[in-house]
Amino acid sequence: MLARAHLGRQVLVVLGVLLLMVMLFSTTVGPMHILWRDSLDVLIGLGGSNGPADTIITSIRLPRALLGMLVGAALAASGAAIQGLFRNPLADPGLIGVSGGAALAAVAVIVLGGTTLGSLVNWMGPYSLMLAAFGGGFATTLIVARIATTRTGGTSTNTLLLAGIAINIITGAGIGLFTYMADDTQLRTLTFWSMGSLGGALWEVVLSAGSLIVLVLLLLPGLARPLNALLLGESEARHLGVNVDRVKRRVMLLSALAVGAAVAAAGMIGFVGLVVPHLVRLTLGPDHRYLLPASALLGGLFLLVADMLARTLIAPAELPIGLLTSIIGGPFFIALIMLQRRRYSL
Repeated sequence: MLARAHLGRQVLVVLGVLLLMVMLFSTTVGPMHILWRDSLDVLIGLGGSNGPADTIITSIRLPRALLGMLVGAALAASGAAIQGLFRNPLADPGLIGVSGGAALAAVAVIVLGGTTLGSLVNWMGPYSLMLAAFGGGFATTLIVARIATTRTGGTSTNTLLLAGIAINIITGAGIGLFTYMADDTQLRTLTFWSMGSLGGALWEVVLSAGSLIVLVLLLLPGLARPLNALLLGESEARHLGVNVDRVKRRVMLLSALAVGAAVAAAGMIGFVGLVVPHLVRLTLGPDHRYLLPASALLGGLFLLVADMLARTLIAPAELPIGLLTSIIGGPFFIALIMLQRRRYSL
């Protein structure tokens, strides 16, 4: 136990250092190559030189790197929390419909924001898209959790995945309907947004989405011990004094808030919440005291690397980052299903 805790602290330190290094390096990658020393000088001075490198880094690349780090951390930490809640490594915000619900609500705001929902959008200001996505994600989380809960209070894996597939089909149809209703400007936005992108990383977006994501990342580790108890089963957790229903509500609320903010800011980016927590669990084990923060750090690192690849693989064009994460996550998910099948067939 002590060795595992020591390993967990070491991994957190290593991931934190790597994240800072990759974030610095990401500000040097792009059509205009910038030396890392120049980038470091600009970041330390935060805009003292007023040269072209200063403008590019502070106005374009730094907010993009911060948004990628925040979105990756939100998706990965939410995935780890949802997997712990359902006691299922196959659970993921995208697979069980949370991302789909968030996307449907966000698309509705994009298309109807200038007409039917205009007054509501004006009242909520820059948080309108994120709050709508949060509401959609939370609603689908409640629906999936209700469908997948058995009479004994447990969670059926097969029902969970089937309910997620059904929710994704329904939300996909709704997104298709709103896409059909969109005008040309909205259609271009929706097309690129549906594949995931950090291209809209303005400081306003970073601050509005980041405030919600940072709040979730600060609150989720407080649920680590109850989630550890839930690994034993709900009845055992109740015997240990855990208020299971309250923990469920908090995990679903925080996960939906983080996923909603991430989807509203960067669009549909799949499989981060599945791949990253599973990799961390293989290294550190299921202890959520280390699993949650390590997943957040590795999620930010993973999405920063994916964004750099998306910007450089077909340069000067840009590959949607959601396509890249799906290319990586799809085969990983198939391998995980085969591993689960082999384990239960023994």
